[in-house]
Amino acid sequence: MGFRTKIRSCTIWLVLWAAVAAFAASEDVVEHDNSRIAIFLQPAISFLSFEEREYFQDAIDTIYSEFRSVARNEEESLYVAKQNFQKVNFCFPIFGGLQFQVRQDHFVSAGLGFIYDNESVVLTDRKNKSHNYSYTIQGIPLFLEYRLAIPVNLMTLSDGGLFSIALRWYWTLPGTEIYSSWGKIDADNSPFGAGFGLSVGYLIASWKGLNIFGDIGFSTIKVKSKETFADIVPGGPEEKAKWDIGGLQLQIRVSFGVWNKPKPIEKDEDDDVPDTDEASSDTPKAAAQDSSKAQVQAPAAQDSTQVPADSAKVQVQDSTKAPVQAPAAQNSAQVTPQDSTVQDSAQASGVKKSDEKPAQAPAVKDSAKVEPAKAEKPAAKKPDEKPAQAPAKKEPVSAKTPEE
Repeated sequence: MGFRTKIRSCTIWLVLWAAVAAFAASEDVVEHDNSRIAIFLQPAISFLSFEEREYFQDAIDTIYSEFRSVARNEEESLYVAKQNFQKVNFCFPIFGGLQFQVRQDHFVSAGLGFIYDNESVVLTDRKNKSHNYSYTIQGIPLFLEYRLAIPVNLMTLSDGGLFSIALRWYWTLPGTEIYSSWGKIDADNSPFGAGFGLSVGYLIASWKGLNIFGDIGFSTIKVKSKETFADIVPGGPEEKAKWDIGGLQLQIRVSFGVWNKPKPIEKDEDDDVPDTDEASSDTPKAAAQDSSKAQVQAPAAQDSTQVPADSAKVQVQDSTKAPVQAPAAQNSAQVTPQDSTVQDSAQASGVKKSDEKPAQAPAVKDSAKVEPAKAEKPAAKKPDEKPAQAPAKKEPVSAKTPEE
C-alpha cells in the first residue's frame, strides 16, 4: 500500500470519527450498557511498533547504489531513482467478536483480528526500467478481553457519558507472518500467548441497542520465528527473527446487543406533582363528600336538639297546669249556696249544663309555639317557685228552711 493511499484512508477514517462524534452530540446520555450478549466490530488505526523496517530500507539503499554504479554515463545515471520506505508503519486493522456481560458493567469478550500492513517502493535502473520491492506484515491475533464500564458518578465528561477500561490478552494464529520480495517467514504460535493490550474507551453514541465507543490504547504482540530476517531481506541479521505487530491504536468499537436487559422504568419528577386538572376535578368531589357527611351528621344533631326541646315542652306544659286549675278553684270559691246545691244535684243526676265550657289557658298555645332552636337549654325552675294550688274545697252549706 502506497503512502498516498494510506493518507487517503486515514483521512476517511478521521472524517468517520468526526461524524460519529457529531451524531453523539444529539443523543441522550447513557449510564449503562444494557446488553447481556452483543456482537461488536472494531476498526482501528494502528501505528505498529515494527522497528525492523530499517533492514528493508538498508536493502533498498544498497540496490539503489548498485543501479547508479552500473550507469555508463550521466544520462543513464539520471534515470536511476528510488523511493524510501515509510519511517512509520501504520495500518488499518479490524477486530470483531462476541461480548458477554457477566455482571453489571463487567464484560468479557472473545474476538479475532486481522492486521495487514504492506509497504512498497519503486526503483528505476539506468535503462529507466521499474523495479518494485515490498514487504508485508500480517497478523491474525486471537484475544480475550475484560472490559470494565466506569460508572458515571466516578468519571465522566461535562455532558455525561460512559467510560470503560479494557484489558486484552493475545494469541497468534497461523497466518501471522512477514513476506517480502525476497522471501517469507512464519511466526511460531505459542499456546501461552503473545502479548497484551490496554485501552480506554468512551461511549460517544447509543441508539436502540447500538453502542459506539471511541477507544485509544496500546498493545504489544511479540512473535518469534525459526527463520531469520536474512531469509526475507538481503543483508538481514542471521539470528532468529523477532518482531512486534502491536502498537498505538485509535479504535471505533461498534457493538449491537442481541440480548438486552430490560430498561428500568424511570420515574419522572412530574409524577410527584399532581396535575392541576386532576386536582381541580377532585375538589368538587371532595366538597360533595364533605357535604354528604355533614348531612349524615345533621340528623344526629337534630336528635340531640330534640331532647332539650321536648324537656322544655314538658316543663312548659307543667307550668301551664297551675293557671288552668287556679281559675277553677276560684270559680268554685265564688259559688253561692244556691248554685252549689244545683251543682250537686246536677252532679248526682249525671247531667251537665250545656252552656258550661272547659276553661282553656291561652298560655299553653303560646308555649307550644316555642321553636326547638330557641329551646336549646331547658328553662330552669326557680327554687322558690311553687305551683299554684287550688284552695281546699269547702263543703257546700245547705240553706236552712224556715221550718228549721
